[in-house]
Amino acid sequence: MKKSGVLALLIVGSWLLVQCDQKKNKTTLSVDSLQVKYAKGFVVHPWGNGNKLVEVGQPYQGATSGYKYLLVQKGNQIPAHDANVAVITVPIESIVCTSTTHIPLLDYLQETHRLVGFPTTDYISSERMRTRIDSGKVKDLGIDKGMNIEELFVLKPSLVMGYTMTSELGQLKKIQELGIPVVINAEYLEPHPLGRAEWIKFMALFFNKEKEADSVFQSIEKEYLATQKKAESIQVKPTVMSGIVYGGAWFMPGGKNYAATLLADAGCRYLWSETDSHGFVEIDFESVYAKAKDADYWIGVSNIASLKALENTDKRYALFKPFKEKNVFTYNARTGAKGGSEFLELGYLRPDIILKDLVKIAHPDLLPEHQLFFYKKLE
Repeated sequence: MKKSGVLALLIVGSWLLVQCDQKKNKTTLSVDSLQVKYAKGFVVHPWGNGNKLVEVGQPYQGATSGYKYLLVQKGNQIPAHDANVAVITVPIESIVCTSTTHIPLLDYLQETHRLVGFPTTDYISSERMRTRIDSGKVKDLGIDKGMNIEELFVLKPSLVMGYTMTSELGQLKKIQELGIPVVINAEYLEPHPLGRAEWIKFMALFFNKEKEADSVFQSIEKEYLATQKKAESIQVKPTVMSGIVYGGAWFMPGGKNYAATLLADAGCRYLWSETDSHGFVEIDFESVYAKAKDADYWIGVSNIASLKALENTDKRYALFKPFKEKNVFTYNARTGAKGGSEFLELGYLRPDIILKDLVKIAHPDLLPEHQLFFYKKLE
């Protein structure tokens, strides 16, 4: 599921999720084969005899405290630990996930078969996971507050991986009270694209697959940095606008947003790059028009599928240069069998593909062989 409630508001932008200031990450940590380089949201400490203590320092925006998980190898005695530390036996045998962004982590770790439940399985696009769903091996648990806790309890998963926007855990707290371990995945708060991708290492900890995760991440990092380096050679950077009007205000990524980072790394000049916000900014239409009427590209228009549909939403959109010149792009080029967005599922793990798409849009000659994957031009 990706994601309802509060997050529905953010679908109006091109990148969806709220960003926030992060606490300074501790120095790079090595735990056996695991090394955390970009992610600021979790750290791992060796705890003896193959055990590990995992800390999620900022589980939601503005959090003043986090969560600790003691991962104990199967067969080991549980070591002494603080009362506020949740103990989880690893490797786990089954998992319930609550965000589509968790699905590629399982796929890339070759642990697709461990998923036994998910809120509203129609949102899942992964072909491998859809095969499992269609064969009846993944229980549809219902969405958000309507999640069927009784059905989940019957599944008895080794672990539920959730996310939270506030200190109120809601249904996740009820699941904990049933004795089912819950861990919080805070990937969406990472300010750097590679930081989000690196949460595959977080997932890997629960399967003892740190080496596999590191291999996957190194490949993604290599492709991302190589593409970024090519874009650094660009002298003339096209101007980019983003977002659409929602509820009377234009919502767009702030200058320190994950989206702004990707655009900068792609050799673009995002017109609101100077705004000091990790989240989204709200601006009146007139101000946006004054600044962006002659932008070169409009990248990110929610789920709008055509120029005509965009104009029908607000006729003033047709006044912008990128609309007139048909340089408007959506990230919804690929959808799953049930209509789920592949960008919102796979994009967190594959920022290298997103970056290549953006470079292809803004500087097509730099990547002559690349074909747009997540993005497409509106006609």
